[in-house]
Amino acid sequence: MVTIAATQPATDGRVEPNPWHAVADLYHAYFTGLIMTLVTRRNTADAAEFVFRVFRRQHHERFLPGLIKLGLDKLPHPVAAAQYHYLSNFIGGVSVEYMYESDRKAWVRYPPPRWIWKGTAICAIPSEVSAAMLRGWHAHNGVSLKNPRMGFVCTKQTVDGENGLEGFYYEYDRELQPEERLRFEPGLEAPLFDFAKAPALAGNNWPKARLDKAYRNYAMEYVRTGLPVAAALFGSDAAAPLLHTNGKLVGMQLGPEIAPHLGGYHSSGVGDGPDGFARLLLALIEAQGDEASLTREAGKVVVVQKQWGNMAGLADYDRSGLAALSGIVDGLAAATDRRITVQLDAPGGQPGPLRWIIGYGGLKPSGNDRYPA
Repeated sequence: MVTIAATQPATDGRVEPNPWHAVADLYHAYFTGLIMTLVTRRNTADAAEFVFRVFRRQHHERFLPGLIKLGLDKLPHPVAAAQYHYLSNFIGGVSVEYMYESDRKAWVRYPPPRWIWKGTAICAIPSEVSAAMLRGWHAHNGVSLKNPRMGFVCTKQTVDGENGLEGFYYEYDRELQPEERLRFEPGLEAPLFDFAKAPALAGNNWPKARLDKAYRNYAMEYVRTGLPVAAALFGSDAAAPLLHTNGKLVGMQLGPEIAPHLGGYHSSGVGDGPDGFARLLLALIEAQGDEASLTREAGKVVVVQKQWGNMAGLADYDRSGLAALSGIVDGLAAATDRRITVQLDAPGGQPGPLRWIIGYGGLKPSGNDRYPA
């Protein structure tokens, strides 16, 4: 299994721009960062409940339709569930291993580095938060398949210092109680992965461009799911500042990394002013799959975004979701040129249309008069 790399060097050593991967990395970092924000600014229990609800929601939305789309719905249930994780994650650029033992026992293994806990983020993830993902998704596969005898046995968790997250789907000889659908059996070892025996995507209609787009959509889906979950769990007013702070931190940290993929310039810490940042924001919006245009009003440059498509059509969309997007944009602006200010005009708190008003704002007094040169 080869994870799709977000940064692809050109033959002359330059970075080959890939706007879709820039968006994927930004949304990926936002989701991972949000979990850590909940751990550090709320508590482990809240972060675990958030992760559980996100993955349970994604399970209900994606699992059964995905089985059919991938042609797995006629396989034995443990095999179908394990192959689903292997193939769906492959499409999203995430490394997963699949090992068949029998029609009633099939393994999945997520080797390091773990996609969801990118880089050193894994050091901040409590065991309960990692387990919440398994409770939200893996433990519910048997329920969705109407097979009360199937559960998931977790044998390792990377966040506990193990050499991967692994476990197996197993069909028991009896019906399971709800608390038995996820079990932890440390000490068991998965068979070695053999790529030659792994399932493959049906057909040959998966060119690089399609995989790149899927890589982007995979990361964006986590934010689409996570924002309304945060609003429902914590309330809109409490969620908004968390979502904004997380977005700004992520935008500042990733700005210099993703800007070259979007035509931006960051090497000096000062870009091309409000006009340069507006062009970068326009490129980001278009790389997300949204329509936008540039205009000028009262000496400021305005980016008009038709809608935030990633959040469009959600029955439970909440206005606090825009705090996440405005936080990301504020962070990117700060990483570009700390003098730039961005005002978001979003009538009614809707995901569109959005107007980003970009200009220079006055810097706060530094207090240097107390320490004259």
